[in-house]
Amino acid sequence: MPLIAQFRGISVYMYTERDTPHHLPHFHAYYGEHLASFVLTPPGLLEGALPRAQLRFVLAWAELHEVEIKENWRRVQAGLPPQRIPGI
Repeated sequence: MPLIAQFRGISVYMYTERDTPHHLPHFHAYYGEHLASFVLTPPGLLEGALPRAQLRFVLAWAELHEVEIKENWRRVQAGLPPQRIPGI
């Protein structure tokens, strides 16, 4: 479960498609006991829930770093480790 970013108490992970039931490029964000999955293009909530403020932070982060997130998706699917992405 590779960690790709941490900011404002939020941890963002990216799994391989083999590790999750989703078939779309996506990432997972955790905030305390809350968990949500997000699609990459355009960045948006796939399932789960985060508090409103944290949801906005994750979506803003995903928009700012869309290229890096997509590159990490390619890396993870190829069996390579993802690169860390700065938070906001």
